[in-house]
Amino acid sequence: MSATLTTSEEAQLAQTIEMFEVITQSQSQDYQSLEILKEAYLKLGREKDVINTSKRIAQAYVQLGQLSSAILEYETVLQRYPGDPDVQAALKEIEIKANNFTAPPALSDSVIIDTAPDPAARFKKGVGGKVVPVDFDDGRQSMQKIFVEGRLISAGDFDLCWSTPDLSVPPIGVSEPFIQLLGDKGIMPSEKSLRILVERSRHAYVPIEKYDLDMELARKFPAEICRRWCILPFDKMSKTIFVATANPFNRQAAKDLAEATQNRLLWYLAPPAEIVKYLRKVFR
Repeated sequence: MSATLTTSEEAQLAQTIEMFEVITQSQSQDYQSLEILKEAYLKLGREKDVINTSKRIAQAYVQLGQLSSAILEYETVLQRYPGDPDVQAALKEIEIKANNFTAPPALSDSVIIDTAPDPAARFKKGVGGKVVPVDFDDGRQSMQKIFVEGRLISAGDFDLCWSTPDLSVPPIGVSEPFIQLLGDKGIMPSEKSLRILVERSRHAYVPIEKYDLDMELARKFPAEICRRWCILPFDKMSKTIFVATANPFNRQAAKDLAEATQNRLLWYLAPPAEIVKYLRKVFR
């Protein structure tokens, strides 16, 4: 165990490990969460767990068809243990697959894909003269495709529960997410909506009520952004910040939050009621 860690840091790392072991057991291809897990083990000096997690990361890459990344990860293990039979066997299997393997899309670690400004976008001035976009992607189209075109709810119910914010004015309190409103109005339980989003978005789920959230970290982000989009930065590992959301397709929320930090953002789906509850605690 590293002598530089305090008792508090060790306890936080232990909790991170416990939580992300649960996440990765149900999401075996979530290599980003596995990377977080690997780093936590490394900081605690748990060499055997570091190696085992590296192997799990490589296996996730193989499952996703990212063979080059898998090879690089396996090679990091061989640098420490050159004769590891599991790694040698896995590399032979990759060599066989590489000849006729078509890679599927990679798992995205963030809902944000392209944050470059759209030259055709329209803007207006908001409070304090701040220029804000009039046209933005808050995930409505993607959510509508899943819930309405997928015949899970009616178009009328979708419009009843979907709210598009006015970015020119600050939000009044925390905006309740779409899937929470579906549940509140008896249209679809939020638990069911959340399961559907986990399956369709390929983002991992985190039960944040069981997590020791870093309230001070959340307070470092603009309250306006977190309240408007109901997003919660809840922990940090090195240069990666974990963020809870109930709308994994909200590109504008991802863009706004990315502009508030130089750290990498890693997004997780969480129960909407819990996100709302903690945001109200953080930004009183």
